[in-house]
Amino acid sequence: MIKKIKMRTLLIGGCITLFFLVLIIRIFFIQVVNGDTWQAEASSLIDREQTIKASRGTIMDRNGNVLATDAPAYIVSVNPKLINKLGIEDVVTTELSKILGKKESEMRTLVTAKKPNSDEFYEQREVRSEGFKIGPELNAKVEALRNELQETYKAKNAIVTTQVSKRYYPEENLASHLLGYMNLEGKAVNGLEVSYDDKLTGTDGYLHYQKDAKGVQLPNSKENYQPPQNGHNLKLTIDDTIQFYIQEAMKEAVAKYNPLSMTVIAADPNTMEILGMANWPDFNPNTYWNASDQRNFVNHAVQSIYEPGSTFKIVTLAGAVEEKLFDPNATFESKRIVIGGYPISDNGHAYGRISYLEGVKRSSNVAFVNLGYSMLGGDRLRKYIDNFGFGVKTGIDLPNESASPIKPLVYKADIAAAAYGHGLIQVTPIQQVAAISAIANGGKLLEPHLVKEIINPNDGTSEVIKPKEVRQVISAESSKLVSSYLEQVVADQIIGTGRNAYIEGYRVAGKTGTARKVINGQYSKTKDVVSFIGFAPVNNPKIAVLVVIDQPEGANIGGGAAAAPVFKKIVSQTLQYMGVPKDTAKTKSKTDVPVVQAKAPDLTGKAAKQARTTLLNSGIAYVTLGQGENVIRQYPAAGASMNPGQRVYLLTEESSKMKVPDLTGESLRDAMEVLSLMKVGVTVKGEGYVVEQKEQVAGEQRTVQLTLQSAKAAVTGIEDEAPESSGTPTSSENDDASDSEQADQEKETQTQTTDSSQTENGDAASDSQSTDTSLP
Repeated sequence: MIKKIKMRTLLIGGCITLFFLVLIIRIFFIQVVNGDTWQAEASSLIDREQTIKASRGTIMDRNGNVLATDAPAYIVSVNPKLINKLGIEDVVTTELSKILGKKESEMRTLVTAKKPNSDEFYEQREVRSEGFKIGPELNAKVEALRNELQETYKAKNAIVTTQVSKRYYPEENLASHLLGYMNLEGKAVNGLEVSYDDKLTGTDGYLHYQKDAKGVQLPNSKENYQPPQNGHNLKLTIDDTIQFYIQEAMKEAVAKYNPLSMTVIAADPNTMEILGMANWPDFNPNTYWNASDQRNFVNHAVQSIYEPGSTFKIVTLAGAVEEKLFDPNATFESKRIVIGGYPISDNGHAYGRISYLEGVKRSSNVAFVNLGYSMLGGDRLRKYIDNFGFGVKTGIDLPNESASPIKPLVYKADIAAAAYGHGLIQVTPIQQVAAISAIANGGKLLEPHLVKEIINPNDGTSEVIKPKEVRQVISAESSKLVSSYLEQVVADQIIGTGRNAYIEGYRVAGKTGTARKVINGQYSKTKDVVSFIGFAPVNNPKIAVLVVIDQPEGANIGGGAAAAPVFKKIVSQTLQYMGVPKDTAKTKSKTDVPVVQAKAPDLTGKAAKQARTTLLNSGIAYVTLGQGENVIRQYPAAGASMNPGQRVYLLTEESSKMKVPDLTGESLRDAMEVLSLMKVGVTVKGEGYVVEQKEQVAGEQRTVQLTLQSAKAAVTGIEDEAPESSGTPTSSENDDASDSEQADQEKETQTQTTDSSQTENGDAASDSQSTDTSLP
């Protein structure tokens, strides 16, 4: 008996010992051999990492007005499983379709969606695209429907909304080709969104901590926090007011001529900062999927290649002037000629023996063939074509820029055709603007650009983009002479082909163009690309503009008739907006009507967006102060008289952190009123207009130091102490005088003139052969 007890004891003890041995081995393997694995598993149960999304950089115009920014958005989803369980598919389909504007048939497909090869309904289906990243206003309607479903059917989660962020373009179609857009997947498409994607895109941050099973942070848990690095902000060179002027003028032209497409570019010729750039047709980047055609997304300004026609004659003229070959008083025979077996005429006209200056005014093909083919010759003509930047990309900071390499000018017909912008000459609109700017600014070819400043919001630093000179194309003296000749193309109201671009009180230089389109390798007799290019004021250029209209409808619609009036409207509005004074000495007469000063509208209490629309429609520039939704105060006050070009400042919030606007060019009174609105202190140095500002912070108080300059210096760039002119006319003034005398003689002696509504002579293409394609 005792022996049996001992055996049992030994057996039980052995089993216990074996159990503990196995347990120890198991613990050894868990804690030592596989310790790292199980440690990671344990950490995964208590560790939590939360991603902190970085904001994409904001895009602003040169005055700080927001053109593209991140905004709250919501994704709408439906729960087919719950909806069909409660039998409310009809209610959800009907009501949600009404709110989101989605077809009921498509919504019902989502609401009744089942998993593949199964009778089981999905638990979540996103409503694309109508319910994807909707705005707060639309989301409020969806939330109201959710609450209604909860009250009636206890089914609030039949519809689910998830908050995210989306790219928002507050000005909608304004500058859409420049900005591009972000697609529904958050990928940049076209425009500056693409070319500066690496700058605009931020780096997400994160928060790492430990939690219990209920998700509550554990006491004394370790935190690891990495703040997000938001994307850089872009301040552009464009001015949204000038952009608005451009697009409004284009709308009128499109309504009148119904073209295939239209392009306008405005630039500061002294820096090649693009002040505005627009194409028609365009699109709304907020709802880009509604665009009727892929052609809506083409930025013709940098992508389309075409034969420019007579606007290209500025290159031939500049080359002839630079080589001292152009004598405005020398004469030639305006008649049909044959070069290399191809006939060339002045659009079917023969004016007999006329001066080369008259040939420029009339846009005579024969005159420019003489200048380019006979005087300059193929090699020198090609040198100026290359030096002005044609045949290569300009380097503008936009994606997908095109450039058509210009083939060697070997044959006589090719050289002759190139002299007046046809044949082998293929250009883009942006190349043309760079070329006319070189003539306006003293002969310097500059690289066009759209971004003025790149701002890092994380540390407050910024990178200012400075003008980049490519090369000196012609001398400053030649630049003045060419400008004076192009001015007479506009100023001569009898024979000047650009007379419809004349602006009372401003000296305008320009050139018309009407180029036959190449269809199936042959010049069309009915389809044209018409254009006008120019700048103003001639004596102190502030803006250069190109207008291109592809295939306007109507008979004999040339660049002078269709494009020049668009140029005139844009430039006249812009110069007034810029505050550029008119030359009243030349235009004042007894019949002049006094300028009526505009009154500041009452915008206080209105929604900021409504206020901005009101000002834009009135042609009044504005600056928004703050990020609020409504206007709290304004300057000038409602009803106050406003000077030409004066801005309205809209205060939308009370905050000590609001950014001080750029006050350059403002009078001391206006600058102090604006800073008073913002409750910012002011110190002043100098008199007149603001030329520099510097912000200083001392504790809670902000102070802005304003440096002022006299009115004369602010407008003309000439200091008051500079010596007055001795009265000796400059070369440009001498040219103006001689041309005025010649114009008087023409009026007395000319017995036959073209009708003022007739298309400009010489702008039609000759029969010279072309092997390249026209504007797409």
